[in-house]
Formats: sequence, C-alpha cells, structure tokens
Amino acid sequence: MGGKSEKQLLETAEGIRHRPSCLQQACGSRYRPSTERLEYDYTRDDAGSGSRQQPLPRIRQRGEYYVDSFNAESWSCAFGTNEEAGIWMNSGDQAGSVMAALVWILMMYSAVTVTLLTVTEGILPLLGMIYTVLVTLALASHAKTSLTDPGSVPKCSVPMESQRRDSTSHSMCGQCQTFKPPFSHHCRICNRCVSRMDHHCPWMNNCVGAANLKHFFLFLIYTWTSSAYALSLFGWNYFFCADDDCIFHPVVVHLVRVMTVLAVGAFLFTSSMLMNVTYGIMTGIGTIDRLKKKATNTMSQSDEERKCFR
Repeated sequence: MGGKSEKQLLETAEGIRHRPSCLQQACGSRYRPSTERLEYDYTRDDAGSGSRQQPLPRIRQRGEYYVDSFNAESWSCAFGTNEEAGIWMNSGDQAGSVMAALVWILMMYSAVTVTLLTVTEGILPLLGMIYTVLVTLALASHAKTSLTDPGSVPKCSVPMESQRRDSTSHSMCGQCQTFKPPFSHHCRICNRCVSRMDHHCPWMNNCVGAANLKHFFLFLIYTWTSSAYALSLFGWNYFFCADDDCIFHPVVVHLVRVMTVLAVGAFLFTSSMLMNVTYGIMTGIGTIDRLKKKATNTMSQSDEERKCFR
C-alpha cells in the first residue's frame, strides 16, 4: 500500500471522513457529527435499562458549535394557518380564495390594457411604464399581505409581568383556549387569535393585523394611485386631447371602457379604506374595537378610563 502502515491508513481515512464540507469551510464551522452529542446518548433510557447511569455530557471546547439535532418539530414545507404550517396561507375559505384571485385578474387586465394602448400608440410608452410599475408594486403588496402571518397569538402565550401586576384576571379565548392579549380578536375564518386585529379582508383572503398592516396599507396606496393615474390618463385623452394621435384603436376602446368602470370602483373603495386605516393608525383603535366602542358609546374614553369606572 505504498509503504504506509495500517495506523497511517486509519488516520488518513479518519481525516477524510471528518473533512469539512464547502459550506462548513465558508461559514467557519468546526462541527463534526461524531462530537455532536458530546459523548452523551440522549435517547438512552437509564431507568428502564437498569444499567449504570452514564456520565453527564462534557463541556464544549472553544471553537465547537452547538447543533440542535433533537428538535421534534417538523421542518417540512406546509401551507395553512396553524402553528405547524411553515407558510401562512388561508386555504379554508373558498370565497376568499376566489376574491383574492380576482384582484390579480383585474389588475393584470388593467396592465394589459395600458400595454396595448402603448403598443397602438394611444399613449406614450413612458406613461404606460409608470402604470405597469404601480400595478406591480400593488400586486407585490397584495401577495405579501396574503402570505404573511397577521400576528397570530401562539398557544403558549402568557401575560407579561406588567399585565400580571396590574390585573388580577386575564381574557381567555373560548375557541383557542389560550390567553387572549389586549386588542386581539379571534378570527373564525383563520381559526386563530390575531394580535391588533383590524378586520378580516376577503380581498386579501387573510386577516389584517399587527404584522401585515403595513403591507395592506401599501397595497391601498398603490391601488389608489394607479386608479387615479388611469382615470387621469383617460380623462385627459377624452376631454382635452383633440388630435388624431389621441384616438384609441377601435378594439382597445372597449377595453378602456371596462377598465374605466373598474378604476372608478377601485378608486372609491380604496379611498374609503385608506381613510378607515389611517384613522386606525392615528388613534391606535382597530375597526373591530372602534365598532365595539360605538356600540357601547365609549368612543371618548380610553381603556385606562374604562378600568377606573369598573
């Protein structure tokens, strides 16, 4: 064997077996599978076997990294709204799924219509490019809102120390059977308690809460801007442009008429939602809490004042 002894061959084989991978070399990790458990068998049952108890695991040396290989949680890719799901997606509401898909269809329809206007030289290419960018940003915000956990309350959540000191009783969710933080509400569609829940939006097929309110607000801004922009283009072309270059193609005219109706509806709807969400951000009171305050005639009182009257 080339003059090598058996001991040298064993050392060479051991070195090859423990040779770090490219990823470990790039990250600077010195982890070895043979020393992962640090000479301690966590699966061994000392009480059941009746054998001598094994010694405690040794202390990691300098340069050794901790690797959690005893995690019982599944890391497989899963869709849903439960805690085990890796990707948040509300797939139980068929009507919400259809409405969320309809948003994409209508916005893609508007983008195609404006693109045809630029191809047929109805508007300048730069104007069409601006509208396409606005639609892209709106759809990206829509996807982010739909696929983001709105702020679901974990089942293992407990009151903070300050809450335990200030209050002797705490709210519990009758559906989740867990602690219900202030300003959180249970959504029957998502089947989760959501922190700072504003409302469940069927157009997003998701709740709007503390974690995705920003994306929802951006979607409203981009949709409102694109609708106002499209109506401005069509209005300027219809009322103020009298040249032959402003005449749309006969086929595109029908597409523009349908898009005008959609743009008017989107503009009015997003204007109302923007005022509603802006009011909630400025006051810190969500839509559900605001409706409850109106029903009990306590809009002028804060939560601290209501505690004093109890």
